[in-house]
Amino acid sequence: MLWDAILFDLDGTLWDSTEGVLTSWNRGLAAHGLSPFITRTDLESCMGLLLPDIAARLFPDMEADERLMLIKDCMRLENAYLAQHGGELYPGVPETLAQLSEAYPLAIVSNCGDGYIESFFAAHHLDQYITDYEHPGRTGLDKAGNIRAVVERNGWRHPVYVGDTRIDLDASRSAGIPFIHAAYGFGRLDGVRRLDRFSDLPALLRYDDEAPRPLN
Repeated sequence: MLWDAILFDLDGTLWDSTEGVLTSWNRGLAAHGLSPFITRTDLESCMGLLLPDIAARLFPDMEADERLMLIKDCMRLENAYLAQHGGELYPGVPETLAQLSEAYPLAIVSNCGDGYIESFFAAHHLDQYITDYEHPGRTGLDKAGNIRAVVERNGWRHPVYVGDTRIDLDASRSAGIPFIHAAYGFGRLDGVRRLDRFSDLPALLRYDDEAPRPLN
């Protein structure tokens, strides 16, 4: 077997939580006496960024400490909302994760805050297929560091990372593992291995097992 583990990004790869995040963040702004103004375009421009960078992009006129506190308040509302209501899973995600988990250990590494991946699990009950997960809200590491941490503590030697943005690609390369582009997500990339539908992943991985070739 060529691959011995599969790691996934979350937003733009397994689900789209944008509408739930919009609802909860704009409620958070209103609670702080601010007019709700965050749009889907605003959120999509932040996909893959670390929390301080999201705060700086959305609230550039605030002091750094003030805007980070605001973002953290919004994220507490977001986690509670998503745990109850969930997000939009991409077609075939539950069935494909179940299938893949029979052949590979699976992990999630996302540039999210503490509680976000846990909200994904609470809403959609897919943690039964996931061996490990990590995020900067728990470790303080960037995505490449979290990829390395998950790979090293599980002893995986030939993992592959599936994500949708340039940040995912750069983190994967920095961590020294191959990358597959979830082309249905938020990012547009050229010159990398492309996955057009999540449900196509098992066949793509089987092809690699039978005829291995570089992915990036």
